[in-house]
Amino acid sequence: MSFYLLAGFFALFVLFLYGPMSSIFVLSFQGPEGGLTFPMRGVSVHWFDVLFNSQRGDAGAAFRRSAGLGLLVMGITTLLSFAAGLAFRRKFVGSGFIFYLTVISLVMPGLLISLGIGQLFQIVGVGTNWYTSGLGAHLTWTLPFGLLIMFAVFGRFSRSLEEAARDLGASRWKILVHVTTPIIFPGIIAVALFGFTLSYDEIARSVLAIGTKNTLPLEIFNMTQNVTTPDLYAIGTFTTVVSLLVILISLWSIAFIQRNRAGTPGKQ
Repeated sequence: MSFYLLAGFFALFVLFLYGPMSSIFVLSFQGPEGGLTFPMRGVSVHWFDVLFNSQRGDAGAAFRRSAGLGLLVMGITTLLSFAAGLAFRRKFVGSGFIFYLTVISLVMPGLLISLGIGQLFQIVGVGTNWYTSGLGAHLTWTLPFGLLIMFAVFGRFSRSLEEAARDLGASRWKILVHVTTPIIFPGIIAVALFGFTLSYDEIARSVLAIGTKNTLPLEIFNMTQNVTTPDLYAIGTFTTVVSLLVILISLWSIAFIQRNRAGTPGKQ
Protein backbone atom coordinates (compact mmCIF):
# COMPACT_ATOMS: atom_id res chain seq x y z
CA MET A 1 0.00 0.00 0.00
CA SER A 2 2.80 2.41 0.89
CA PHE A 3 4.42 1.74 -2.49
CA TYR A 4 1.30 2.85 -4.38
CA LEU A 5 0.96 5.94 -2.20
CA LEU A 6 4.54 6.94 -2.90
CA ALA A 7 4.12 6.18 -6.61
CA GLY A 8 0.96 8.28 -6.74
CA PHE A 9 2.63 11.15 -4.91
CA PHE A 10 5.60 11.00 -7.30
CA ALA A 11 3.26 10.98 -10.31
CA LEU A 12 1.45 14.07 -8.98
CA PHE A 13 4.77 15.78 -8.37
CA VAL A 14 5.95 15.08 -11.93
CA LEU A 15 2.62 16.32 -13.31
CA PHE A 16 2.83 19.48 -11.20
CA LEU A 17 6.43 20.07 -12.31
CA TYR A 18 6.19 19.31 -16.02
CA GLY A 19 2.52 19.97 -16.77
CA PRO A 20 2.88 23.77 -17.09
CA MET A 21 6.17 23.33 -18.95
CA SER A 22 4.47 21.05 -21.47
CA SER A 23 1.89 23.74 -22.12
CA ILE A 24 4.66 26.28 -22.69
CA PHE A 25 6.43 23.95 -25.11
CA VAL A 26 3.25 23.45 -27.14
CA LEU A 27 2.16 27.10 -27.16
CA SER A 28 5.60 28.26 -28.26
CA PHE A 29 4.80 26.74 -31.68
CA GLN A 30 1.70 28.87 -32.19
CA GLY A 31 1.07 30.30 -35.63
CA PRO A 32 1.66 34.00 -36.39
CA GLU A 33 -1.86 34.86 -35.25
CA GLY A 34 -1.62 32.77 -32.08
CA GLY A 35 -1.96 34.08 -28.56
CA LEU A 36 -0.95 33.10 -25.05
CA THR A 37 -3.68 30.51 -24.51
CA PHE A 38 -5.32 27.56 -26.17
CA PRO A 39 -6.69 26.82 -28.71
CA MET A 40 -3.72 27.08 -31.00
CA ARG A 41 -4.02 29.06 -34.21
CA GLY A 42 -1.79 27.17 -36.55
CA VAL A 43 1.63 25.60 -36.02
CA SER A 44 4.90 27.32 -36.90
CA VAL A 45 8.28 28.49 -35.59
CA HIS A 46 7.27 32.11 -36.15
CA TRP A 47 7.82 33.17 -32.52
CA PHE A 48 11.33 31.73 -32.43
CA ASP A 49 12.11 33.88 -35.48
CA VAL A 50 10.62 36.92 -33.74
CA LEU A 51 12.65 36.19 -30.65
CA PHE A 52 16.11 35.87 -32.17
CA ASN A 53 15.83 38.44 -34.92
CA SER A 54 15.40 41.27 -32.42
CA GLN A 55 11.94 42.18 -33.62
CA ARG A 56 11.02 42.64 -29.97
CA GLY A 57 13.38 43.09 -27.09
CA ASP A 58 16.98 41.94 -26.98
CA ALA A 59 16.62 38.22 -26.28
CA GLY A 60 19.17 37.03 -28.84
CA ALA A 61 21.94 39.27 -27.54
CA ALA A 62 20.90 38.57 -23.94
CA PHE A 63 21.23 34.84 -24.57
CA ARG A 64 24.71 35.30 -26.02
CA ARG A 65 25.72 37.35 -22.98
CA SER A 66 24.32 34.76 -20.58
CA ALA A 67 26.01 31.91 -22.44
CA GLY A 68 29.33 33.75 -22.53
CA LEU A 69 29.09 34.69 -18.86
CA GLY A 70 28.07 31.15 -17.94
CA LEU A 71 31.08 29.69 -19.75
CA LEU A 72 33.45 32.16 -18.07
CA VAL A 73 31.99 31.41 -14.65
CA MET A 74 32.11 27.68 -15.35
CA GLY A 75 35.78 27.77 -16.31
CA ILE A 76 36.90 29.93 -13.39
CA THR A 77 34.76 28.04 -10.87
CA THR A 78 36.05 24.67 -12.05
CA LEU A 79 39.69 25.73 -12.05
CA LEU A 80 39.61 27.45 -8.64
CA SER A 81 37.53 24.71 -7.02
CA PHE A 82 39.89 22.01 -8.26
CA ALA A 83 42.93 23.97 -7.09
CA ALA A 84 41.29 24.65 -3.71
CA GLY A 85 40.36 20.99 -3.36
CA LEU A 86 44.00 20.04 -3.83
CA ALA A 87 45.19 22.75 -1.43
CA PHE A 88 42.73 21.93 1.34
CA ARG A 89 43.78 18.30 1.48
CA ARG A 90 46.35 19.49 4.00
CA LYS A 91 45.86 21.92 6.84
CA PHE A 92 47.58 25.26 6.49
CA VAL A 93 47.55 28.55 8.39
CA GLY A 94 44.29 30.37 7.80
CA SER A 95 42.57 27.49 5.98
CA GLY A 96 39.49 27.64 8.20
CA PHE A 97 39.15 31.40 7.81
CA ILE A 98 39.49 31.19 4.02
CA PHE A 99 36.90 28.42 3.84
CA TYR A 100 34.28 30.26 5.89
CA LEU A 101 35.00 33.52 4.09
CA THR A 102 34.28 31.75 0.80
CA VAL A 103 31.06 29.97 1.75
CA ILE A 104 29.57 32.87 3.74
CA SER A 105 28.17 34.34 0.54
CA LEU A 106 25.70 31.44 0.42
CA VAL A 107 23.79 32.88 3.38
CA MET A 108 23.97 36.50 2.23
CA PRO A 109 21.07 37.84 0.14
CA GLY A 110 22.10 37.89 -3.50
CA LEU A 111 20.51 41.29 -4.03
CA LEU A 112 22.74 42.83 -1.35
CA ILE A 113 25.84 41.29 -2.93
CA SER A 114 24.78 42.68 -6.30
CA LEU A 115 24.18 46.11 -4.76
CA GLY A 116 27.54 46.08 -2.99
CA ILE A 117 29.49 45.09 -6.10
CA GLY A 118 27.65 47.68 -8.22
CA GLN A 119 28.37 50.42 -5.67
CA LEU A 120 32.03 49.40 -5.42
CA PHE A 121 32.52 49.66 -9.17
CA GLN A 122 30.87 53.09 -9.19
CA ILE A 123 33.09 54.32 -6.32
CA VAL A 124 36.29 53.30 -8.10
CA GLY A 125 35.01 54.78 -11.35
CA VAL A 126 34.72 51.56 -13.34
CA GLY A 127 31.55 50.89 -15.29
CA THR A 128 29.53 47.78 -14.48
CA ASN A 129 29.39 45.12 -17.18
CA TRP A 130 28.51 41.46 -17.50
CA TYR A 131 32.12 40.37 -17.95
CA THR A 132 33.54 42.41 -15.02
CA SER A 133 31.21 43.20 -12.15
CA GLY A 134 28.67 40.63 -13.33
CA LEU A 135 31.36 37.95 -13.43
CA GLY A 136 32.46 38.77 -9.89
CA ALA A 137 28.88 38.74 -8.60
CA HIS A 138 28.17 35.33 -10.12
CA LEU A 139 31.38 33.85 -8.76
CA THR A 140 30.22 34.68 -5.22
CA TRP A 141 27.36 32.24 -5.92
CA THR A 142 29.07 29.47 -7.86
CA LEU A 143 32.42 29.19 -6.08
CA PRO A 144 31.01 28.08 -2.69
CA PHE A 145 29.05 25.28 -4.38
CA GLY A 146 32.11 24.27 -6.39
CA LEU A 147 34.26 24.17 -3.26
CA LEU A 148 31.77 22.11 -1.29
CA ILE A 149 31.44 19.59 -4.13
CA MET A 150 35.20 19.32 -4.57
CA PHE A 151 35.80 18.93 -0.85
CA ALA A 152 33.28 16.07 -0.79
CA VAL A 153 34.96 14.43 -3.79
CA PHE A 154 38.44 14.65 -2.29
CA GLY A 155 37.08 13.49 1.06
CA ARG A 156 36.25 10.13 -0.54
CA PHE A 157 39.45 9.94 -2.55
CA SER A 158 41.92 7.26 -1.47
CA ARG A 159 45.43 8.66 -1.36
CA SER A 160 46.82 5.12 -1.49
CA LEU A 161 46.40 5.28 -5.26
CA GLU A 162 48.72 8.28 -5.45
CA GLU A 163 51.18 6.60 -3.09
CA ALA A 164 51.23 3.53 -5.32
CA ALA A 165 51.97 5.68 -8.37
CA ARG A 166 54.70 7.50 -6.44
CA ASP A 167 56.28 4.17 -5.46
CA LEU A 168 56.37 3.24 -9.14
CA GLY A 169 58.39 6.38 -9.89
CA ALA A 170 55.70 8.74 -11.17
CA SER A 171 56.32 12.46 -10.72
CA ARG A 172 53.79 14.75 -9.00
CA TRP A 173 52.64 16.08 -12.36
CA LYS A 174 52.08 12.60 -13.79
CA ILE A 175 50.21 11.55 -10.66
CA LEU A 176 47.95 14.59 -10.97
CA VAL A 177 47.28 14.10 -14.69
CA HIS A 178 47.10 10.31 -14.92
CA VAL A 179 45.82 9.26 -11.49
CA THR A 180 44.08 12.01 -9.52
CA THR A 181 42.27 13.91 -12.26
CA PRO A 182 40.74 10.89 -14.08
CA ILE A 183 39.40 9.47 -10.82
CA ILE A 184 37.74 12.69 -9.66
CA PHE A 185 36.65 13.70 -13.18
CA PRO A 186 32.92 13.17 -12.50
CA GLY A 187 33.25 15.62 -9.62
CA ILE A 188 34.94 18.14 -11.90
CA ILE A 189 32.08 17.80 -14.37
CA ALA A 190 29.59 18.32 -11.53
CA VAL A 191 31.35 21.55 -10.53
CA ALA A 192 31.36 22.74 -14.14
CA LEU A 193 27.66 21.92 -14.50
CA PHE A 194 26.81 23.78 -11.30
CA GLY A 195 28.92 26.74 -12.39
CA PHE A 196 27.23 27.12 -15.75
CA THR A 197 23.64 26.50 -14.70
CA LEU A 198 23.78 28.66 -11.56
CA SER A 199 25.17 31.56 -13.57
CA TYR A 200 22.91 31.01 -16.57
CA ASP A 201 19.67 31.59 -14.63
CA GLU A 202 20.86 33.98 -11.90
CA ILE A 203 18.81 37.16 -11.36
CA ALA A 204 19.44 38.47 -7.84
CA ARG A 205 23.21 38.79 -8.25
CA SER A 206 22.81 40.26 -11.74
CA VAL A 207 20.19 42.95 -11.43
CA LEU A 208 22.41 45.66 -9.88
CA ALA A 209 25.83 44.49 -11.06
CA ILE A 210 25.35 43.58 -14.69
CA GLY A 211 25.21 47.05 -16.21
CA THR A 212 22.79 48.32 -18.84
CA LYS A 213 22.87 45.24 -21.05
CA ASN A 214 20.66 42.49 -19.68
CA THR A 215 21.45 38.84 -19.35
CA LEU A 216 18.77 36.37 -20.42
CA PRO A 217 17.02 35.98 -17.01
CA LEU A 218 16.69 39.76 -16.71
CA GLU A 219 15.43 40.00 -20.27
CA ILE A 220 12.81 37.33 -19.55
CA PHE A 221 11.76 39.19 -16.40
CA ASN A 222 11.30 42.38 -18.41
CA MET A 223 9.29 40.50 -21.03
CA THR A 224 6.87 39.22 -18.39
CA GLN A 225 5.91 42.79 -17.47
CA ASN A 226 4.18 43.47 -20.79
CA VAL A 227 4.11 40.18 -22.70
CA THR A 228 1.26 39.82 -25.18
CA THR A 229 2.67 37.25 -27.62
CA PRO A 230 4.03 33.67 -27.41
CA ASP A 231 7.66 34.69 -27.91
CA LEU A 232 8.05 34.39 -24.13
CA TYR A 233 7.02 30.73 -24.46
CA ALA A 234 9.52 30.34 -27.29
CA ILE A 235 12.36 31.52 -25.11
CA GLY A 236 11.23 29.13 -22.38
CA THR A 237 11.38 26.22 -24.81
CA PHE A 238 14.75 27.31 -26.13
CA THR A 239 16.36 27.69 -22.71
CA THR A 240 15.01 24.30 -21.64
CA VAL A 241 16.60 22.69 -24.68
CA VAL A 242 19.91 24.44 -23.91
CA SER A 243 19.78 23.18 -20.31
CA LEU A 244 19.09 19.62 -21.44
CA LEU A 245 21.98 19.79 -23.91
CA VAL A 246 24.34 20.94 -21.16
CA ILE A 247 23.24 18.02 -18.97
CA LEU A 248 23.61 15.52 -21.83
CA ILE A 249 27.09 16.80 -22.68
CA SER A 250 28.08 16.46 -19.02
CA LEU A 251 26.76 12.89 -18.81
CA TRP A 252 28.50 12.00 -22.07
CA SER A 253 31.79 13.44 -20.77
CA ILE A 254 31.57 11.35 -17.60
CA ALA A 255 30.71 8.19 -19.55
CA PHE A 256 33.55 8.84 -22.01
CA ILE A 257 36.24 9.26 -19.38
CA GLN A 258 35.00 6.26 -17.40
CA ARG A 259 34.99 4.09 -20.51
CA ASN A 260 38.53 5.12 -21.36
CA ARG A 261 39.63 4.63 -17.77
CA ALA A 262 38.25 1.09 -17.78
CA GLY A 263 40.11 0.29 -20.98
CA THR A 264 37.02 -0.71 -22.93
CA PRO A 265 37.08 -1.07 -26.74
CA GLY A 266 37.08 2.27 -28.44
CA LYS A 267 39.75 3.78 -26.19
CA GLN A 268 41.95 6.08 -28.19
